[in-house]
Amino acid sequence: MKDVRVVQYGCGKMARYTMRYVMERGGKIVGAVDINPEVIGKDISSLLDIEDTGVTIVSPLDAEAMLTEVKPDICIITTMSLMKDCKDVLLLCARLGINAITTCEEAFYPFNSSPKLTEEIDALAKEHGCTITGSGYQDAFWGNLISTLAGSTHKITKIKGSSSYNVEDYGIALARAHGAGLTLEEFDKEVASVDNITEEERNEIINKGDYAPSYMWNVNGWLCDKLGLHVLSQTQQCVPQTSDHDITSSTLDMVVKKGMATGMSAVVVTTTEEGITLETECIGKVYAKEDVDRNDWTIFGEPDTNMVITRPATVELTCATIVNRIPDVLSSEAGFVPTSRMGELKYK
Repeated sequence: MKDVRVVQYGCGKMARYTMRYVMERGGKIVGAVDINPEVIGKDISSLLDIEDTGVTIVSPLDAEAMLTEVKPDICIITTMSLMKDCKDVLLLCARLGINAITTCEEAFYPFNSSPKLTEEIDALAKEHGCTITGSGYQDAFWGNLISTLAGSTHKITKIKGSSSYNVEDYGIALARAHGAGLTLEEFDKEVASVDNITEEERNEIINKGDYAPSYMWNVNGWLCDKLGLHVLSQTQQCVPQTSDHDITSSTLDMVVKKGMATGMSAVVVTTTEEGITLETECIGKVYAKEDVDRNDWTIFGEPDTNMVITRPATVELTCATIVNRIPDVLSSEAGFVPTSRMGELKYK
């Protein structure tokens, strides 16, 4: 990481960690971008409680000029969760020949949810000799840890996983995407109805680039790619989460009333030619006082193996994973390359 030149795109909560981690590893933050008018024009030191760095946060309107001037080795993108929402910055980096790594959850393995956009970015990145990828918490806790457990198993019939996280930690866009704060009727109409369709209808939506996958949709694709499994079918079902008492959400700036959706559970089931089924669930909701993050996976076969991680620091782990993956991105082939093809995640 020594002397690696980094531009931070998106200067919210995650960026406070990624920028600090980069600097503490010997890298250099040479530029920053954000849409928030309250931070545009300020030195990044205002976010990090350090002395002025001389690096001023610019608007996305000035991003191309800044990127062209500072010529970073890589751009860290911590903005939105869907490929279509990160489209402009990913295409910009690819066109300028700038490597990029993003926390965008769909970008972890977007080939099965946004194939046309991914192909467009891939072609442009190959043309200009750079690498684009997605990484984060799932790279370690839903990906590499699981593939390592699989590597110690003689025979696998099923992989089952469940992970929960507090949407309060990730901002209003993610909270709304999980249906937090909706009535059950609104949730059914705005969130759940998206998956009450046939496989043919879903494939048509995917090919149009209009599908909104849950995080595990792309994780299952990543795991199949990593393990060499061939997908026969994949389904997704979103179920609202509720509480028996009111919960105050600072992110939504509202009280989520008893019986309203605090978030959702998204269950993805994948069948493969090899006879292995993947059943994975992510639970994202506004936490009550008694709730904690949890990561629980079981590999069924010979032998059965269960892994439980309680209270993982998902924000910090996400950001550390992004920074630890930077050397892999810099040494990777050009194109849109998922981390499933970059080798094991390592502390560097």
